[in-house]
Amino acid sequence: MKLISAALAGALLIAPAAAVAQAEDPFVWLEDIDSPRSMAWVEAQNAKAAKRLESDARYAPFLAEGRAIFTAKDRIAQPSFRGAGVDNFWQDGVNTHGIWRTASLASYRGADPAWETLLDLDGLSKAEGKNWFWKGATCLKPAEAVCLVSLSNGGGDAVELREFDTTRKAFVEGGFRLAEGKQNVEWLDADTLLVGREWVPGEVTTSGYPYVLKILSRSGEAKETFRGQKTDVWATPNVLRGEGGKVDAILVERGLSFYESEHSLYADGKLTPVPLPRKARFQAYVDGAMIFTVQEAWSDFAIGSVIAVDPTTLKAELVFQPGPRQAVRGVADTKGMLAVELLEDVKGAVDVYDLKAGKWTARRLALPKDATLTLRSASGKDDQLFVAGESFLAPNSLWLANAATGQAQQVKTLPARFDASKDRVDQYWATSSDGTRIPYFVVRPKAAKLDGSTPTIMYGYGGFEVAKPPVYIPEMGKIWLERGGAYVIANIRGGGEFGPDWHQSVLREKRQLAFDDFAAVARDLAARKITSARRLGIYGRSNGGVLTTVSLTQHPELWNAVVVESPLTDMLRYHKLSAGASWVGEYGDPEVPADHAFIAKYDGYLNLKPGQKYPEPYVTTNTRDDRVHPGHARKFAAKLEALGYPYLYFENTFGGHANDADPELNARRWARHYVYLSQKLFD
Repeated sequence: MKLISAALAGALLIAPAAAVAQAEDPFVWLEDIDSPRSMAWVEAQNAKAAKRLESDARYAPFLAEGRAIFTAKDRIAQPSFRGAGVDNFWQDGVNTHGIWRTASLASYRGADPAWETLLDLDGLSKAEGKNWFWKGATCLKPAEAVCLVSLSNGGGDAVELREFDTTRKAFVEGGFRLAEGKQNVEWLDADTLLVGREWVPGEVTTSGYPYVLKILSRSGEAKETFRGQKTDVWATPNVLRGEGGKVDAILVERGLSFYESEHSLYADGKLTPVPLPRKARFQAYVDGAMIFTVQEAWSDFAIGSVIAVDPTTLKAELVFQPGPRQAVRGVADTKGMLAVELLEDVKGAVDVYDLKAGKWTARRLALPKDATLTLRSASGKDDQLFVAGESFLAPNSLWLANAATGQAQQVKTLPARFDASKDRVDQYWATSSDGTRIPYFVVRPKAAKLDGSTPTIMYGYGGFEVAKPPVYIPEMGKIWLERGGAYVIANIRGGGEFGPDWHQSVLREKRQLAFDDFAAVARDLAARKITSARRLGIYGRSNGGVLTTVSLTQHPELWNAVVVESPLTDMLRYHKLSAGASWVGEYGDPEVPADHAFIAKYDGYLNLKPGQKYPEPYVTTNTRDDRVHPGHARKFAAKLEALGYPYLYFENTFGGHANDADPELNARRWARHYVYLSQKLFD
């Protein structure tokens, strides 16, 4: 092991962890994202990682296999209803930035849709000398012919908004154009927008989001409708439209924290509070009712329920109450129906609801069982829905459902990307530190011996009520399963697999339980001899980077490979970096002494110590990630280096938080991931 750097030695060797947190961070300079010093460090790190990973004989075939998957012409073109047709955003080996295109519904349902290109982002990027990436379009109902297109220069969350005429297939000359920023917008009418953005420099929350909403006319006049506080997380406008696109109401959401909001109706210059619990989320507007999910028990409604609120009387009524093994994963509205996407024991279902004679009646859509189902798009013209289905071993399928009749027809299916006939899927349960049973899925070759020898990747997230049900991962199947590896998803607490309770049970001071869950799954895998510590690697990104860095420091004996992607690592400074302040509700506030104390106990960056037997991790992020600051990953790697530990670090210079802005970038990213994992787990 290398000698510990002098810059770090004094702080690390003479003080306990909590005291170290108060010491000056010797790597804080890496938070200066684009400084010459920081970028020189990144370039040097990238060169070392590329030399190690890209010179491996496996890199070229992994890259070729990934590229073939990510650029395949026979992928399902994911649909989005707009007007009388269907839109799609498409990227491939030629169109790496992508094209926004449209087709009729009848044509889309066919084998070879007649696509019309609306906007070519590769051409636009070349013409304007920018690195434009697609972030969606907001279109004026009911015709949806004129839209506000969101463009990101580099793939981050900050976007430029431009008015686009889909009939002319061109930007509107002299039309609405809002400069780059984290912003949200709704159409009021053809000449008026409702906008949340940074109206004057610095007029954003401490999380970096807008808190001032204004009505913006085509003339440029802006009338303020709502002003929150800088300490809020955000303010969001919602325009509620009834029959024929008529504006029925304007709903303002004031985000007090990531999970707590106040909702008000705006009319005639006045705000009327909507009586709801703070942990309520607006989901949809249908049949004159505002649809919310409640993330806490309130009034007569159980936690996790879907409720409807009349915007005139403000009376609330129940639409759906989930059972103990159910969770609401998504909600969408068609012209006159409500669709609710569910998980039941981590398996999917979609129910549709109709308001008849003042009562909500339910019907389950005729969709595949034992599959993960995802609402892709809902039509505002009628009651049709696109629903995607997938599982670990069955390729993705796309279904067109009629919410009014409950019937569904498969319209697309993805060709198999790997030979799944040789694999099996099992669900097991591990017991965590407090006795809670934690489910996990194992995907492995049928021929794999139960002797602990199977190279295995274990994925976890465990935060923000984000469920991780079975999904079809083509590159994993092709590159990993076909070569004899196994893949595990650990459904640890913090996710949304079993609703809000499953998430809230590990918030703030209880966070350690999520890490315990993950370790418990690893131990259970070893006890079943599915794999062993020598052959087990873990992967997590974003919040999952908290999980993997803590897992590295707390349980280095349980795994031999650790992939840390786009992570939070410095949990005592996370609230000061990028959008970090918005997550205080999840992790706690480091400025509060009691919170500081429980965060410091697990903080992966803080708890890196000399003299440990850490497995060599692979740390990776993106320069243009404006959600989770790249300084987290940089500093973690720099501290590993200063402590003398082996590690790999690679930073893509564009792509944003998702780190997959174009297919070539994504293919190279995953090729590096799998080379590292192969080196550590197969070799």
